[in-house]
Amino acid sequence: MTDRRLLVVNAVGLTPRLLEHAPRLRALADRGWQATLDTVLPAVTCTVQSTFLTGADPADHGAVANGWYFRDLGEVYLWRQHNRLVRGEKVWETARRHRPGFRTANICWWYAMGATTDWTVTPRPVYHADGRKSPDCYTRPVALHDELTSELGPFPLFNYWGPTASIRSTEWIVAATRKLLPRADLTLCYVPHLDYDLQRFGPGSEQARQAVRDLDAALAPLLDDAEAAGTAVMVLSEYGITPADQPVHVNRLLREEGFLEVYTQEGMEYLDPWASRAFAVADHQCAHVYVRDPADLPEVTELLRGLDGVELVLDREAQTGYGLDHERSGELVLFAGPGAWFTYYYWLSDESAPDFARGVDIHRKPGYDPAELFLNPADPLVKARAAANLVRKRVGLRYTMNVVPLDPGCVRGTHGRPHESPEDGPLLLCTDPSLARDRVAATEVRDLMLGLVGVPAPAGPTPL
Repeated sequence: MTDRRLLVVNAVGLTPRLLEHAPRLRALADRGWQATLDTVLPAVTCTVQSTFLTGADPADHGAVANGWYFRDLGEVYLWRQHNRLVRGEKVWETARRHRPGFRTANICWWYAMGATTDWTVTPRPVYHADGRKSPDCYTRPVALHDELTSELGPFPLFNYWGPTASIRSTEWIVAATRKLLPRADLTLCYVPHLDYDLQRFGPGSEQARQAVRDLDAALAPLLDDAEAAGTAVMVLSEYGITPADQPVHVNRLLREEGFLEVYTQEGMEYLDPWASRAFAVADHQCAHVYVRDPADLPEVTELLRGLDGVELVLDREAQTGYGLDHERSGELVLFAGPGAWFTYYYWLSDESAPDFARGVDIHRKPGYDPAELFLNPADPLVKARAAANLVRKRVGLRYTMNVVPLDPGCVRGTHGRPHESPEDGPLLLCTDPSLARDRVAATEVRDLMLGLVGVPAPAGPTPL
């Protein structure tokens, strides 16, 4: 077995149209090859990455979105981190069966904790007993944490997501990847930068084009390292971000029609999933709708089919055709039309919104909130208050970063539904011309990775 090595860069949001503004990545494609990537649905991070790494559809690996309703707990959870949530043998485990001693480094791909990779780096804040949150990361081996942070500084969590998200987080990830690249046979690197300004300003904006140029420059040293070491490179994306101009409030409709219930504490309303007859877990352009009583399904189905912005309403039978027929999926799965996306909002008056709605709180919100990328434009003092809160943080005082707008009209980019044009969808670039093709399905990425490290593909069935 040859000792072949591979670097896989997940440049989320990169499309053929945007590649025009990335000269270093374009040169990589010119020397190798470029293909259209046919993604799975929903086209969201946790779902697509799980398919890349297992070769399975969501119906088999179980990551049906970035989060779902955990029926056995009665809670909605997004952005869980444990790898056991993804069923099936992962690509490095398959490679290890064929090539004993095969080593893998995972730098910021999702579901990293508890994975059987040799090196792991993933965002993980310090949650202090007094409620403060400090930026940090989780690593395996344990000593890798101090090795990276002593040289690179703490993981820049507040530049990884939220109103201050910037190229700095991608630069840290690239630097960490360069440290691990010489040690691993397979190096997985996730760079988040294109998620930010493409959602803030839209994929056709000058800010989006500049974001692509910045990403290209940040990746250049890593790509140079791989070329110098003779390491094959694959660059791919999970989805393309398309223009957004229509927020769809599915939970507000369900509440107005008597299906969704809330409970109130200190004047704030919280979703009550135990008591609700139906509610939605919104995730970009996909929403899983959980309907407690089968007798309510016909009425809820007709109600949601009539909601402006909803393009598809999939019941259990229809989910089979989309690879989403899994026990974690909602009784109904919605997909938005072009330009539309689903909010998680369930309150009918902003005065009743919970306090976490105005902050960056991805683990408490029962749905995805792209407004977390913005400072509230309606608040003239928002920057001053944010700066004051940062001062409080630095001196060890508790603070509330209540700066996120409740008006979703500022969002300009979204993803999750089928792509209308390949130019605006995900792509795959590769340096090895022997494996060139015009199209690659997301379910084929696993075996393509295996082929690039010298494991014959297909490598046999994936145990589930």
